[in-house]
This record gives sequence, C-alpha cells and structure tokens, in this order.
Amino acid sequence: MSGAIPRLLVDDHARLDALLQRAAARPGGIGRSAYAEFRAGLLKHISMEEKILLPAAQCARGGQPLPLAAKLRLDHGALAALLVPTPTPAIIAALRAILTAHNPLEESPGGVYARCEQLVGLGAEALLAQLRAAPEVPVAPHADGPRVLSAIRRALARAGYDFGNYEGSENA
Repeated sequence: MSGAIPRLLVDDHARLDALLQRAAARPGGIGRSAYAEFRAGLLKHISMEEKILLPAAQCARGGQPLPLAAKLRLDHGALAALLVPTPTPAIIAALRAILTAHNPLEESPGGVYARCEQLVGLGAEALLAQLRAAPEVPVAPHADGPRVLSAIRRALARAGYDFGNYEGSENA
C-alpha cells in the first residue's frame, strides 16, 4: 500500500472490520448500533468502489474493466445481500468470511487499489477527491423472510460462497 488511494480505502476496511468486531462482541446478541454503523459504512464503501474506483480504472484501460472487476462485483452483490436482513450470527459469519477473502484482492501489493492508482496516474488526486466526497448511501430498514434468504443464497452462490456453511454459526 503505497499511495493515498490505497491508504484511504485500506483504512476504511480497518474501520469497517472494527465495527463488525464490535457488533459481534456482545455475548448472546449483536450490537445493533455498531452493526448499523458497519452496514451504512460498508454500503458507502461498496458504492465508492462501484461508482468511482472501478469505472475510473476501466476508463484508464480504454474501456476494458480490470481483470478482477467481475469477481469484486459478485462479492459486492453478496455482501450487499447479506446486509438486507436483520443480522444473525450466520450473517456475521458469512460477512466475515467474504471480507476475509475479498479484502486482500483489493489491498495486497499489486492489488486492485494499487493498480487503480497506477492506472489513473496524474489523475490520482482528482480520483482521491471524488472518493473522499462520496455521499452516504441511503439505508433501508432490514427486511426478513424466506424470499430474502433465498435471494441471499443466490447472491452468495453467484460469488462462489455457500450460505449453508455459515447457518450453523452460533458464535459470530
């Protein structure tokens, strides 16, 4: 992590990880306030990548998306789907597992963040300003039920994850 863009986004990952940790730290339940802050923050972070970072890299590549862009978008879809229902230990476990696999793709040396900064070159300051100015994302109330669970299973399967692996999670 060398430049300002990777630093900004990696620092945000650390902030989000700490919030998720706080949300799951309460014995016998989920810390609603920390989880709400995590949820809003993760949605904003995904928006920053989807609406600003990945399009800038694609533009810098003459219209060709980054090779990892499709995988990142599938992960983002799975993460967003997991944020729809009321959180449970299984939801927390799935979020952690996906983020554990996903974040290194972006953060590692030569990862997506460093590659994006390299691609935009002299435009890095302008891109950084756009990322810093990204608006908050409206957050809808949680929605629960069998249709939501079915949609989560499909989103995770598209991204290569099996929600069944997390459903027995008692301790997030």
